[in-house]
Amino acid sequence: MEVSYITLYALSLLIATTLLRRLIYFLQTRTFIKTHGCKPARNVAWTSEPFLGLDYVLECVRKARTGFYMRYLASRFTRFGNTFVTRRLTHETLHTADPENLKYMLATGFEHYNLATLRINAMTPLFGLGIFTTNGAAWSHSRAILRPSFTKQNMTPLLTMMERHFQMLFKLVPTDGSVFDVQEIFFRFTMDTATEFLMGGSTHTLDPNRKSDRERQFVNDYMNCCYEAVRQVAFGKLQFLSRTPKGIDAATKRARAYVDRFVDEALRRKEKRKALGQSEDEVEYNFLEELAAQTTNRTLLRDQVLNVLLASRDTTAALLSNMFYELARKPELYAKLRREVLSQIKGELPTEAEMGDMTYLKWCLNEALRMYPVVPGNTREAIHDTILPVGGGEDGKSPIFVKAGTPIFYNVLAMHRRKDIYGEDADEYNPDRWDGLRPGWGFLPFNGGPRVCLGQNFALTEASYVTVRMLQSFDTLSAHDDKPWMEQYSLVLCSRNGVQVAVTPAK
Repeated sequence: MEVSYITLYALSLLIATTLLRRLIYFLQTRTFIKTHGCKPARNVAWTSEPFLGLDYVLECVRKARTGFYMRYLASRFTRFGNTFVTRRLTHETLHTADPENLKYMLATGFEHYNLATLRINAMTPLFGLGIFTTNGAAWSHSRAILRPSFTKQNMTPLLTMMERHFQMLFKLVPTDGSVFDVQEIFFRFTMDTATEFLMGGSTHTLDPNRKSDRERQFVNDYMNCCYEAVRQVAFGKLQFLSRTPKGIDAATKRARAYVDRFVDEALRRKEKRKALGQSEDEVEYNFLEELAAQTTNRTLLRDQVLNVLLASRDTTAALLSNMFYELARKPELYAKLRREVLSQIKGELPTEAEMGDMTYLKWCLNEALRMYPVVPGNTREAIHDTILPVGGGEDGKSPIFVKAGTPIFYNVLAMHRRKDIYGEDADEYNPDRWDGLRPGWGFLPFNGGPRVCLGQNFALTEASYVTVRMLQSFDTLSAHDDKPWMEQYSLVLCSRNGVQVAVTPAK
């Protein structure tokens, strides 16, 4: 009898405590909402299956298979508005393509948001704990380790390295008018330059005489793991329902082991230099050598290299491919860009300063990044109760209350195609729109705020260099594929059908 009384008392106390906590949270939330002027989201997107939203997830998977995943997500903003909420009985998500909201999440309210757990879960198997897969102190540590390697970069030796690989690229371009996939060549080029820059050893995918089975296996494993990461993100909160495809675990281990080999070599060289009393300044620069001067943590070094490989290889290749896709279909733009290049540097190899002075080149790159942002969508997650500045109320101009743990999907592709920012021809490739255009946070090709891409200067310099060298080398560029543009969305956005073109050599 006494035991039953104690049990009943404990249960009553637990219920009372729970109710009290909920009451306190309710009152605190009501005060928070009132203080910040929050109002319910103006736009709501309901799913026909209201429990888990399986209909939406399955539609995303179907669109991904047919090459319309990101454009399907972008189309939802045309239907539901620039900021909307999706409610299910189990959870709620927010979606936005509004510059004010992105500025708040990524900059002014940065401390209120983390990378979403679903993204971290999808990317960690390959990329480990690096700058793109961590939050808080771990992210700050990664950023601190990487920053010196980018800020002290001397681009002159890197341009020499790029030229060496461009010569291999040039050999693969048919000069008899035959059709070839320039996207495939660009991805091989940036893989070769990125691996040499990062690890001091190129994969040599452009050079059949030097490419080994190990390099070929690494490239295949890396790409397959990236595709799997995107597939996992598409499942969202239902990642637990997705089975890992056969072979992915083995591919992940091989890809990481490939990088480990270079990490071990860098650490051995560091110990040898230390024994000989050599200064780090006497070492020929590569990214891994620079990182090894700051830490001997083998796993940390590998993870950082893999993270930066994504930024330095995939983004540049996608940017080049998407821009040449458009230039091949608009020969007048190719000719205009070529006139700018030849008028400024003629036949000499371009320097970083000379490329920086090419206005139309910058416009062409910006327009490709606008129409086809290499990272077209991303996610954040509220650390605690917070807000989005706009999207609430009858006019959509009031703040929205964001409960702790709520995932927010922001769509850069949709924002870059907004006609109220870029004009009625926002779906057309028009570099001249950048004459005087200042979209601010409405243009976000390299993220923004504290997480802005450290390697954007490297990526733009490499893309500019390859473009200039292509324009110097070929009089014309023509498209030979009448298929509509379809996305191949791995961790970056590019054409599923490649970029089928033909060129005529410069006279």
